[in-house]
Amino acid sequence: MKKHNFSAGPSILDESVIKDAAAAVLNYAGTGLSILEVSHRGKEFTATMEEARRLMKELLDIPEGYEVLFLGGGASLQFAQVAMNLLKTKAAYVDSGTWANKAAKEAKLFGEVVSFSSKADNYVWYPKPWLTGEVPSDIDYLHLTSNNTVYGTELRYDPDVKVRLVGDMSSDIFTREVDIAKYDLIYGGAQKNIAPAGATFVIVRRDALGHVDRPLPTMLDYRTHVDKDSMYNTPPVFPVYVALQTMKWYKELGGVKVLEQMNLEKAAILYDEIDRNPLFRGTVNTEDRSIMNVCFVMSDAYQELEKEFYEFASARGFVSFKGHRSVGGFRASLYNAMPKSSVEYFVQTMKDFERKVAK
Repeated sequence: MKKHNFSAGPSILDESVIKDAAAAVLNYAGTGLSILEVSHRGKEFTATMEEARRLMKELLDIPEGYEVLFLGGGASLQFAQVAMNLLKTKAAYVDSGTWANKAAKEAKLFGEVVSFSSKADNYVWYPKPWLTGEVPSDIDYLHLTSNNTVYGTELRYDPDVKVRLVGDMSSDIFTREVDIAKYDLIYGGAQKNIAPAGATFVIVRRDALGHVDRPLPTMLDYRTHVDKDSMYNTPPVFPVYVALQTMKWYKELGGVKVLEQMNLEKAAILYDEIDRNPLFRGTVNTEDRSIMNVCFVMSDAYQELEKEFYEFASARGFVSFKGHRSVGGFRASLYNAMPKSSVEYFVQTMKDFERKVAK
């Protein structure tokens, strides 16, 4: 039976990328060695790292003055590393969900934090303080977590503000065109739309670094990794290789514009069914719906059918579509590698379950 992987992360990868990765595990770049055992200082992997950094710059149209890094530690380490390197006195954080809240918590260790939150409303809407003129002018940066994987909200544009931005784009990088020049730094775990778990990408403006007075541990100073081209210590070799294969696939598809249209179409197919089908309902404000993580529950009159629907869909090959343990319900993650056919089959499954209940 074909499996349809709606995992929120580590997430689905394209089949061609997985085959390339599997081949490299056996024989990497004609070396006769596995990618799992080669030296990261060897010419083959040095070339892989250089190409991965270059291709990310190309696909995201990253302007001059920025560096691309591939590091370890995940986005959760970046919560502290960002503030350690950029927060001098005060920053503002848009608290749009679980991970944004965690990022703000870490930042408070290094300076004052102003927060704009929808937590009191269970994160069903995305805060936009720039629309109400609330963004302070004296902050070092405004931090955004563009996609809320747990609750299913998303900001799909780069706000116009008079301060620099920092963006956690772990789960929606490569799903829309981003105006990189508005940001001091963009970061994310690669395990959503790029690679298996283990790599973290950072896009950082070089002249944003070196302005804090606090001493920085060598490994947590972005300048260390900029100066050494992400090779100061042993990088996450295998995830970087897979990231390169994924980005090559993105380029073959036509780049970010094509990916965005594909994702908008997939999300619309599923949201339309959620809105039509009386058994289900969405959980967040319509205007803030994520196209990456579609969160929904059984309608109030059918809540007792949640387990039955889960078993019904699981029997058809759908996996990892339970909602986050903190919110329940269902979550269909539609990352770039998710084919439209799987979304269409899921919608058909919802319709079939509706007919089953009606009998």
